[in-house]
Amino acid sequence: MPKSTDYAAKLPDGSGHIAYDAAEDSVWHDLMARQMPSVRQRMASPYLDGLAQLQLPTDRVAQCAEVTEALRAATGWRVEPVPALIAFGRFFSLLADRCFPAASFIRRREHFDYIEEPDIFHEIFGHAPLLTDPRFAGFSHAIGQAGMRAQKVDYAWLIRLYWFTIEFGLTREDGVLKGLGSGLASSIAELQWATSGQPELRPFDVIDILRTPYRIDILQPVYFVIEDLDDLFAAAQRDLLADVATARAQGLHAPKYPPKAV
Repeated sequence: MPKSTDYAAKLPDGSGHIAYDAAEDSVWHDLMARQMPSVRQRMASPYLDGLAQLQLPTDRVAQCAEVTEALRAATGWRVEPVPALIAFGRFFSLLADRCFPAASFIRRREHFDYIEEPDIFHEIFGHAPLLTDPRFAGFSHAIGQAGMRAQKVDYAWLIRLYWFTIEFGLTREDGVLKGLGSGLASSIAELQWATSGQPELRPFDVIDILRTPYRIDILQPVYFVIEDLDDLFAAAQRDLLADVATARAQGLHAPKYPPKAV
């Protein structure tokens, strides 16, 4: 995750409501309008089913409290507004508590096409739909529980399993490559690139994923395709810390991307 941000968290009032102004509501509306055609065409049915279930507003920024109400009814999860950046330890602890941490600000116009840190559009439009599905919610919960047992040195290894599945995972439906992860749903450029046939596609394999480095500030050069979603859900039952130990012993793969300019 990025180490700094120039965005400030927006704090909820006593009732849990966050005050967004007209300009922020307009950004949300325009992001939704731009993203929906691509999402309908390129995202997988579990995401689309969850999005339909949430019935997110199109004319204003969605409120964490209203999304929580829908998620509690579906899977018992909730959404909690947080600052733009939180530590891996807190992220894992919240997932373990069946709580998704949502950065509460929304991007400014100058970052309309790309923003390095997650904003409320990425968090709610990207992540919340899969959390309506008990199977995906269970996988996120398992990642959180493993993180709570992990040593800090293992955090960066474990988070790769979340990154390449819940954030940037792909699957196939009737032979057609579809986006599954939140980073794809909330980024028109990334979703089109990931399903274009140009990047490297690898089969879902937990150890391979744990050994694959990534950068957050570029279109991904490598994606993992989960042909059978039951393979992902079965991973939640694995000893993920033992998997991390195996991956560490084998070492990281060579990066498929250039080093980040200083």
